[in-house]
Amino acid sequence: MDLDDTPEQAAHRAKVRAWLEENKPQAPVLTGPDALTDEDEIVAARRAWQGKLAEAGLAGVTWPKEFGGQGLGPIEQVICNQEIAKAGVPGILDAIGVGMLGPTIIAHGSDEQKGRYLGPMLHGDEVWCQLFSEPAAGSDLAAVQTRARQAQDGTWRLSGQKVWTTNAQFSSYGLLLARTDADVPKHKGLTMFIVPMDAPGVTVRGLRQISGEAEFNEVFFDDVELAADATVGGVGNGWGTALTTLMFERVTIGLGGEGLGYNSVRFAKGIASDEHARRDSEVRKQLGEIASELLAVRFTGYRTLTALQRGQIPGPEAGLAKVTIVNGAIKAGELIADVQGPDALGTSSEWAYMISFLPGLKSAGGTEEILRNTIGERVLGLPPEPRLDKGIPFSELRSKEGAAA
Repeated sequence: MDLDDTPEQAAHRAKVRAWLEENKPQAPVLTGPDALTDEDEIVAARRAWQGKLAEAGLAGVTWPKEFGGQGLGPIEQVICNQEIAKAGVPGILDAIGVGMLGPTIIAHGSDEQKGRYLGPMLHGDEVWCQLFSEPAAGSDLAAVQTRARQAQDGTWRLSGQKVWTTNAQFSSYGLLLARTDADVPKHKGLTMFIVPMDAPGVTVRGLRQISGEAEFNEVFFDDVELAADATVGGVGNGWGTALTTLMFERVTIGLGGEGLGYNSVRFAKGIASDEHARRDSEVRKQLGEIASELLAVRFTGYRTLTALQRGQIPGPEAGLAKVTIVNGAIKAGELIADVQGPDALGTSSEWAYMISFLPGLKSAGGTEEILRNTIGERVLGLPPEPRLDKGIPFSELRSKEGAAA
């Protein structure tokens, strides 16, 4: 495997680097003594910065040109991400929309939906959120209970609750998975909808995290009216549409870890600040194990990029990259906390946010247990777990659960 840039990729990298160098003074300041602190100001600055990145061709690189992208391959997108990280400037604000929901609309949306939503999404004019998980349907996504019922005039009425929704507090739209038919097995009665987040009946409540932020939200839908053309991918085809989103989600998390600073070099520097830790054989052993795991993720990511470059769709194995990088970063945070002591969790520490944030990331894109089951069954060919709900209408499952309770 040749890991060097081709001449074309080197030229692309140089072009990206030159633009970032010239425009870096306009980037939002998120760290240091001059950092923005007001959430509204941060969001506004990052939306404007995303617009500049999009205009320069550094956002949505793999999107087709007719939708504002560059029509390039995933390697060119990774090159952009690498150079943005090296420049020390923020990436796009709406990574969920551009990285996961936009590609879903490109794959399954109508021409009208593509023309209306993709441009404002790419430029940060309209931020999107992913409305999938529910209090009783997280890892078992097909068990969602949020209902959408169609009226005689073709409009829909939406009722239910979603939870752990990132960026819902400032999103313009959400892509929502709802149950439209309870009389068929749970995977078949689902439909995907585009939901305006300012529609009457939509209520967003922040969920305060241990880091002090309220990045996640719970969202309530009380008889929300949706237009007849709000469906994406067709009525009853929600599960297939959702799988597209989840595939892009797992690839994004798995390949994006190093861009978030979850890499062995950074962790080693954090530990090397303590002279005793540098000489401690057990610390060095643990760091070596973490570094090996993260290095494996990097080369697995290269294989995924190769598959994408060849037009192939990454399989369930993409979830293993997510599991490995999150667990590796958690172990690194714990090791750094052991070495640095309470200072690692102080307000001035670069590690405090990572250590408090990462446990929640274990559930993003599917819990580790679900991902391991999927990999075992679909990649390794292991016998599947017994599924007593297979082939049973969802309405009967709910009634049986109620009777059992």
